[in-house]
Amino acid sequence: MAKEGRVVVTGAGGFIGHHLVSFLKREGYWVRGVDLKYPEYAPTEADEFLIRDLRERENALESTSDVDEVYALAADMGGMGYIGVHSAPILRDNFLINVHTVDAARENGVSRYFYTSSACVYPEYLQVETNVAPLAEDDAYPAQPQDAYGWEKLITERLCIYYTRDYGLETRIVRFHNIFGPLGTWTGGREKAPAAMCRKVALAKLTANPVVEIWGDGEQTRSFCYIDDCTTGLYKLMQSDWQEPLNLGQDRMISINGLADLVAEIAGVEIEKKHISGPVGVRGRNSDNSLLRKVLRWEPEISLEDGLARTYAWIEQQVAAALVEEGSDARARDLAGSVLASESALV
Repeated sequence: MAKEGRVVVTGAGGFIGHHLVSFLKREGYWVRGVDLKYPEYAPTEADEFLIRDLRERENALESTSDVDEVYALAADMGGMGYIGVHSAPILRDNFLINVHTVDAARENGVSRYFYTSSACVYPEYLQVETNVAPLAEDDAYPAQPQDAYGWEKLITERLCIYYTRDYGLETRIVRFHNIFGPLGTWTGGREKAPAAMCRKVALAKLTANPVVEIWGDGEQTRSFCYIDDCTTGLYKLMQSDWQEPLNLGQDRMISINGLADLVAEIAGVEIEKKHISGPVGVRGRNSDNSLLRKVLRWEPEISLEDGLARTYAWIEQQVAAALVEEGSDARARDLAGSVLASESALV
């Protein structure tokens, strides 16, 4: 379609949705954002922003009206500390959001519908070792996701595929592998591992307390993809003819202990790891990007070091501001104040 077309991004108040709105505006689209809230850390660039609850069918119909394409990112989600203890509401709320949104898109004559799934769809039995084999798209079956979030994502993937087969709605499906970057949740329990680690290391630096708590033994492994690569990949997949689920992530695996060391190096501080009990998810997970390279003739390009440096700079600013606001001890306030006065650029 022409770049002067109209698109809607649901979940536009969230981390990936907010970045995607900005990306699509730079590409020349008219963009409607929809969410329960506005973006928390920067103003939206959407041409129109609707505060709507997509668990209600009428809201989904209104939100997807008069647009050419839908990017469906709205979901109740968070890190392991959240999704591990909210199974029922996650499955219920996300299922309602997904069913109402895809059906509203069909009824409103939308030309293409993009569904954002997750690597959480992959079976737990393939993720029991730290040095795990990369997960290819076909590995999702026989199905055994670890939690309700993964089951909900897998069910909705099938729903999108059936809407293509039965109704002719062009759908695209992506499976995210741990997307991170600035302007995302960094505290409160819903943050993902990179943001949590950046926050903990920033606190260690600014309070001169080197102890950083890590859930489990820290040997659990993941791969992490920077947000700019994510939005580029989303757009490339939407423009392609590929109709089956596709991984989107980096294929470089690192342990959580290694992630902590990398963030500490970026921050220029020495830390002491303290391993405590907590939800750790699967033992190991990595993305097989073979199909991604074949389908899109592209793969994520931003290194983990580069992405973490950009993310840490932003989160350190947030932590410093919070320390000043809460009236921490004099040393912490002085350190935080120097951070706030610095010229650190967010890119």
